[in-house]
Amino acid sequence: MRDSRETFVNDAFVVGHPIKHSRSPLIHNHWLKQFGLPGAYRAIDVAPENFEIFLAGLKDGSSGFRGGNVTIPHKENAYRLADRPDALAEELGAANTLWRQDGLIFATNTDGYGFAANLDERQPGWDAHKKAVIFGAGGAARAVIQAVRDRGFSEVHVVNRTVARARELADRFGPKVHAHPQEALTDVLQGCGLFVNTTSLGMDGEQAVAIDFSPLSAGAVVTDIVYVPLRTPFLQQAEEQGFATVDGLGMLLHQAVPGFEKWFGKRPAVEEALRALIIADMAAHA
Repeated sequence: MRDSRETFVNDAFVVGHPIKHSRSPLIHNHWLKQFGLPGAYRAIDVAPENFEIFLAGLKDGSSGFRGGNVTIPHKENAYRLADRPDALAEELGAANTLWRQDGLIFATNTDGYGFAANLDERQPGWDAHKKAVIFGAGGAARAVIQAVRDRGFSEVHVVNRTVARARELADRFGPKVHAHPQEALTDVLQGCGLFVNTTSLGMDGEQAVAIDFSPLSAGAVVTDIVYVPLRTPFLQQAEEQGFATVDGLGMLLHQAVPGFEKWFGKRPAVEEALRALIIADMAAHA
């Protein structure tokens, strides 16, 4: 029997604080229109002290949402408060995708999926290599490390200014993951086939350190999870040194796919038209 408080609409959300610059509504509303589905996807600003109340409304049906995405600073709390986090969210200690089912909140994390799917699309065969370097050890690094390890890389080297942070991730993700201080970067790059920047260096014109990518193996791929600007300083440096690069926009687009399918029952495709839509929006707000 339905709870009298429930209002059934075909809506989903992205919740964060702040949230006004999120491009997720552009992505999901594009797909809703493409499939001719009713409903909407909305950005909602919720301060940390109100997040538990927001989730209670999702759980009891009173919010009217089927589910939604969670971004900074709520990902850890979303995992903690969910009734049924899956194995990906459990290991990460963070969730970015929620849905309501049988009166419970289910949770997963699609960031790692989005990261790998972006590389699969833009540089097929990127996972033929077995050694990777992850630059940075913040929250964004977790899903990347998990995805690279799970794709079959035998060595994942986390390089960070504060090596203790890198060690925490090595402890979390197991014996294939190794921690190094930033001073060791040149040595660690030797023979690696994948370099991933997970820091905010280079974002929105911020300065980035100069990196000599020449120790990487032939055919190595350099990617950046930053997508503003699309061609980050790290990607520029790698291109100038002759390496293949992949920008971070596809990670944002691909991570949205599983959630949309869960909420709206259709699996969307990441097409060039959608990518162009987001790039145009980025240019309009530059």
